[in-house]
Amino acid sequence: MNTIQVLRRLATYPTFNINTVSNIIEKDIPYTRLYVNRLKKRELVNQLQRNVYTVESDPLVIASRISWPSYISIWAALRYHNLTEQLPNIITVITTQMKRRKEISLQNTALVFEHVRPQWFFGFTKTTKNDFEIFMAEPEKALIDAMLLKRISASEIYSILQIHIKDLSKEKLVNYIMKIQSKALAKRLGWMLNSLGCQNAAKLKQITYKTVIPLDYSRPFKGKKDDKWGIIINIGDTE
Repeated sequence: MNTIQVLRRLATYPTFNINTVSNIIEKDIPYTRLYVNRLKKRELVNQLQRNVYTVESDPLVIASRISWPSYISIWAALRYHNLTEQLPNIITVITTQMKRRKEISLQNTALVFEHVRPQWFFGFTKTTKNDFEIFMAEPEKALIDAMLLKRISASEIYSILQIHIKDLSKEKLVNYIMKIQSKALAKRLGWMLNSLGCQNAAKLKQITYKTVIPLDYSRPFKGKKDDKWGIIINIGDTE
């Protein structure tokens, strides 16, 4: 089997390891390692981490296949669901696995791995891209992950909600927040959803607490106080 034939076979996998190549070329592991190193030097395959390789060029296809279990979230998921026009150069991968290497560079994109508690690992679906299955956060969970992990400012999240509230499931947002049981998340997103007319946002009051916190964790602690939610409204025109 020549190199072109091998690469065609490898292209049917989003990622692969030495054993995969060994089975394709029908050689032992020591020889296969040398063979793969030659392909790397010729820049025909890309090594992502120890014993994980790819010939795929689309970072979205690769992202949720490096750590298991995992799914793509935050900006990349929001862009996938057309909730933002930004073209992110970071793909956030949510996983329950602790990884020594928190970031992998692939072309002009960084794959960043965020470790979360097992009880936060939900709210994603299997979809298809380039004929490969990928695991993508639902739009509601992408917004929640962004606020939970503080990777997008609250003011940006509120802006997305204002524009796209009709496209989102308010019930799912509330139920997911209740499932996560983060009091600060309940206060912040509770205020946002309530201000946008979501009637069942009141359900989130059950898990809030009295301590006053800023709506936007990335901005100064000053602005108008909302006594109902215990929030200092420190974003945009609402300050």
